[in-house]
Amino acid sequence: MSPCPLCHSQSTALFFEDRRRQYVRCGECALIFADPESRLSSEEEKAHYDLHENNPEDLGYRRFLARLAEPLMERLGATSLDGLDFGCGPGPTLSLMLAEAGHKMAIYDPYFANKPEVLDTQYDFVTCTEAIEHFYTPAKEWGQLVGMVKSGGWLGLMTKLAKDADAFAQWHYKNDPTHVSFFSRETFQYLAQRDGLDVEFVGNDVILLRKTQ
Repeated sequence: MSPCPLCHSQSTALFFEDRRRQYVRCGECALIFADPESRLSSEEEKAHYDLHENNPEDLGYRRFLARLAEPLMERLGATSLDGLDFGCGPGPTLSLMLAEAGHKMAIYDPYFANKPEVLDTQYDFVTCTEAIEHFYTPAKEWGQLVGMVKSGGWLGLMTKLAKDADAFAQWHYKNDPTHVSFFSRETFQYLAQRDGLDVEFVGNDVILLRKTQ
């Protein structure tokens, strides 16, 4: 089995297999990841993302993102802060919502807002919604996310959380060919303990982490 792309443990085993691909689970950090041989090319991945119709004027999309924005803003308080939305996609919306609330926002996306210079600074908070499951090299991107958060700052994530094997077998989330890294509560608890973060789960798919070191 391939080593874990998040914690690099060799303690990995086949977790599930279907007609599309194999999924491997790490015995150390509990990340479930798709067989690297099944990954799309960057051109195929970009073509899939181009089908997304994320529009800042779509009230339904704003309500979806509010599941992260509202609890995060409660914790940020009323002060204007510097933030980054990592993986903003083709229609940046969360950054606009947070800017409307008074925060100064930067955006980054490898396909749609490829501005590597914004990754060279630290922010009071960083958001990443429905993007972490796309990471081919999650150790790298996770390190970037945590590294960009100031001490005492917040990392706000949105992703569907993996459960047990029976639930995974029926899980539509795994069927998206661009979804390759599946995190669980156990994964985030492992990362929080390892990296000096306090972790809080809000609802079914929002994870708020505060950098304590």
